[in-house]
Amino acid sequence: MSNQPLVSTETGTVKNSSGECVMVEKSPYALNLIADFFKVLSEVSRLNIMCCLRSGAKNVTQIIETTHLGQANVSKHLKILTQAGIVSRQQKGINVYYQIANPFVFELCDLVCDSLSVQIQQQNQQLEQLKTMQQNLT
Repeated sequence: MSNQPLVSTETGTVKNSSGECVMVEKSPYALNLIADFFKVLSEVSRLNIMCCLRSGAKNVTQIIETTHLGQANVSKHLKILTQAGIVSRQQKGINVYYQIANPFVFELCDLVCDSLSVQIQQQNQQLEQLKTMQQNLT
């Protein structure tokens, strides 16, 4: 089997024949890019703005009304999201509308949410087991 990278047309992901991400196995620079991308997603206000934009393009006023964040805060985070390529902006008359540029971020967020949900369920089960053990001891 060839060791050449394969590009998934669905996701745009470059993987080797073993299904591993080629970027990760090749370059520390690529790892820094990945880390920087996750840093952008690691701020609550930016996640809030992304969730707001999930339903479609909005201007800053609409984002402020939905997120209850301040104007300066929203503008700062929109700039960071735009620079990261997560959000795009489009001028329509005197308004600028922001929208999600790469909807795969929601797939990523859904994966994280699903994983956290499983972890919470497991922790709850462990707590219930501890409670049962404690009750049996008394």
